[in-house]
Amino acid sequence: MAPKKEYYKLLSQRVIKGLEKRNMEGYYAESKEDAVKIVLSLMEEGSTVTWGGTMTLEEIGLKERLDKYIVYDRAKADSPEKADEICRKAFTCDNYIMSTNAITYDGELMNIDGMGNRVSALIYGPKNVIIIAGVNKITDNVESAYKRARSYASVPNVIRLDRNTPCKATGICHDCTSPDCICCQVVMTRFSRIKGRIKVVLVGEELGY
Repeated sequence: MAPKKEYYKLLSQRVIKGLEKRNMEGYYAESKEDAVKIVLSLMEEGSTVTWGGTMTLEEIGLKERLDKYIVYDRAKADSPEKADEICRKAFTCDNYIMSTNAITYDGELMNIDGMGNRVSALIYGPKNVIIIAGVNKITDNVESAYKRARSYASVPNVIRLDRNTPCKATGICHDCTSPDCICCQVVMTRFSRIKGRIKVVLVGEELGY
């Protein structure tokens, strides 16, 4: 195994131990293809599936492998009202797929959201929450995880979504209160009351923002 791949595996194993003591499950995938296989193995065929906004899901090609599931995809909605209806279905869904903006060595998750649908579903509702994260999301502690979420993950997303915020113009977080702000809620998940409800698949590649 190449040195960098070995490093990614060792680092992920450390995070997985942290997740376990926090009542969450952790898995390691060397590649995007392996990650897809793990995610599919964690969901029962015929069950309902939806997801929060995540570039990671696009990058690993998982959406094209969901033909054996009942999929709720808000991108296919023909009106804002239909999209909102699909978002709300997440709370009664069997499987909710997302990424995380950061995860610490000790297994704490840090997520930032604009509308709040993604962090809401992480906290409560779906029976099974599956988080897919590249090793680039790993940070050493809560402080650095928060900094990553605010100063790195948010800016590319603002550019992608074409939001009118100061950071879009400068590349730096201004702690703004713009109507287009996507940093409205910041959630740290330090423990899962329901054992095994949250599952984290760490991928030995750089994925997402």
